[in-house]
Amino acid sequence: MSSLVPYSTPELLFTFRDGLHRMNTTVSDRTAENCTIPSSVDQQMYPAAYSLFFIVSFPANLLSLFAAWQLMKKGNNIAVYLVFLSISDLLYTITLPVWIEQALRRDVHGGLCSTVNLIMYNSFYVGSGLLCCISVDRYLAVVYPLHFHWVREVCTAVALSTAVWILEVVAHILLLFHMGALRASLCLYEQHIPIKTGAAHVFLVRIIVGFLIPVVIMSFCFQQIMHSLQQSVSILEEERRRVCLLLLLLLLTYIASFLPYQTVMLLRATLEPGSCEWAQLLRGAYLVTSAMTTLNSTLDPIIYCLINTSARTEIKIFVEKGRKVFMREDEERPNSSIEIRAIC
Repeated sequence: MSSLVPYSTPELLFTFRDGLHRMNTTVSDRTAENCTIPSSVDQQMYPAAYSLFFIVSFPANLLSLFAAWQLMKKGNNIAVYLVFLSISDLLYTITLPVWIEQALRRDVHGGLCSTVNLIMYNSFYVGSGLLCCISVDRYLAVVYPLHFHWVREVCTAVALSTAVWILEVVAHILLLFHMGALRASLCLYEQHIPIKTGAAHVFLVRIIVGFLIPVVIMSFCFQQIMHSLQQSVSILEEERRRVCLLLLLLLLTYIASFLPYQTVMLLRATLEPGSCEWAQLLRGAYLVTSAMTTLNSTLDPIIYCLINTSARTEIKIFVEKGRKVFMREDEERPNSSIEIRAIC
């Protein structure tokens, strides 16, 4: 009789348990694949927020780029990093109208979405790399003023800034291609919701390399600069205050802009893969904190132009030249009208 039974009782239990596990996995996968998350957060918030950011950020970054360019031509190495930073922020600012169109559920060409995705992530991490360069440069200049002169040369700054740009662009082309974002038809949303395990691993790498490490570097440099300035008697109090204020505001702006976003991305990377429920819970926070990151591109040029005396001087010279041109044109217009009347 036993020969007619193909499995013993333990084997039957194992087979049943294995089949039940595979059935649950299949149902879970199908649920994840069919996960739809209706959200109007972006549609309600993005058009107004991004329009405001664009109105403020575009002229601010243009002014910052102009001032930094003028100072770079005079041999200011910090201005080199700010030129590259302003270009990165300007490129991101120019893409904001595309985000607005996408939030309003209007059609955006897939190729444009790929470019926008690359510019956005490139702006995030190029900015952190360049801010690290600025912090390390000031750290070496203040703490070791008699050493590392070659690091503080314009040529070195150009080489480092170019290297940061190339590294970030190549890295994100590879990462976005791996995630499928370069073939995306939607700019604002991931193609796979909830995210897959591979994308979660990419998020974790970005959090560590693109946020935590830069924050540690900038915080260390700031602390060492503060300590050195307090002990130095050769640096004027006003100069000391200005250096500390600039670095502190840049650091705080960076943390305030990206900490909420990176926190949400950490939660998504650890909780969301394969879970439609977590994807639904975290979706609104992801959309809001994504918009908050634009604050960094908006506030950085304002901080630089307000605190840096040389930048303010260059902007004042530019404004004064523009005012003289307009005044000259206004003075010539009445003379032209008088000549026309005399001819008539």
